[in-house]
Amino acid sequence: MSGKNTIFALETIVLTILLFIPRVFSDDTIPIPADKSQLNSWFEANVKPLDARKDTLDPALVAAEANKTIIKVRTDGSGDFKTLTEAVKSIPEGNKRRVIIWIGGGNYTEKVKIERNKPFVTLYGDPKNVPNIIFHGTAKQYTIVESATVIVESEYFSAVNINFVNTAPRPDGKMELAQAAALRTGGDKASLYNCKMFGFQDTFCDDSGKHFFKDCYIEGTVDFIFGNGKSIYLNTEAHVIPGDPMAMVTAHARDAENVDSGYSFVHCTITGTGNTAYLGRAWKPFGKVVFLYSDMTDVVHPEGWSDNGKPENDKSVFYGEYNCKGAGAALEKRVGFTKKLSDAEAKPFISLAYIEGSKWLLPPVTL
Repeated sequence: MSGKNTIFALETIVLTILLFIPRVFSDDTIPIPADKSQLNSWFEANVKPLDARKDTLDPALVAAEANKTIIKVRTDGSGDFKTLTEAVKSIPEGNKRRVIIWIGGGNYTEKVKIERNKPFVTLYGDPKNVPNIIFHGTAKQYTIVESATVIVESEYFSAVNINFVNTAPRPDGKMELAQAAALRTGGDKASLYNCKMFGFQDTFCDDSGKHFFKDCYIEGTVDFIFGNGKSIYLNTEAHVIPGDPMAMVTAHARDAENVDSGYSFVHCTITGTGNTAYLGRAWKPFGKVVFLYSDMTDVVHPEGWSDNGKPENDKSVFYGEYNCKGAGAALEKRVGFTKKLSDAEAKPFISLAYIEGSKWLLPPVTL
């Protein structure tokens, strides 16, 4: 009997251990479907709300989401504040709760910075009356990365139904330091849903950290998505504004082989006309950008990618394409360093595991 009791005791211990091991979020590795019509159902099945995910999410995020607060910003004075700047200022340093800044419709002409010591901030706008956050800063006034209308340096940032706008004049090749950003995301674990970014050169600085974008729109001319982030862009439109002899959609800033960063565009659209746009240029020698299942108009130059006039970059950049379509997606005339990804090579870029989504990614907030 003592032997059976020992076995029973061991089984009890093992069962207890198994019960307390966090469940693995296997959905993290389920690939984004090739059929675009299945995107929303895939997203709902794999990015579940907080109550279904508490065992896999970062504990600090779980605690923050369980203690939400809402700040209303309205231009007419009917909210808690009339400006976004005042609302952000009211958030305490070292904030540990989810703060949803609910921004009413209209134009907010201000330059906003969410500091590193203010995590868990959400900017939320009504999808039927999307607010515009507008400023006109340029690189000459602030430096490129500081020119952004909205700068986010904190972790766990989210934006839903927001337009980020920089109204600085279009660079004409004569103006000094005319680059002007609409948004910079420099904190880890940021998500943006149904957001738009408007500018010309350097519109969006996807600066650093892991980020996720869904149903967004970004327009510009040269390097209008740039930085060293590690991001998935899903069902997002990159629009090339016509008029420049050459345009660049991305300028990824990975500067060493061991740096864990890169942009993955999945089921995105590249719009515009004129064969002027390169999908990416080697701003830094190890830039990493891939387009998968994406639809490209003839705005894309047949060569596809630029080594920035430095042939030595041909061996170090990672520029890839996989199962794309449209007039601009033909691979026959692509430059030799274009990577025509195999199924196995494409797999890591079409999984939320690429950005460790099981630890932090949540559906967009609704109010």
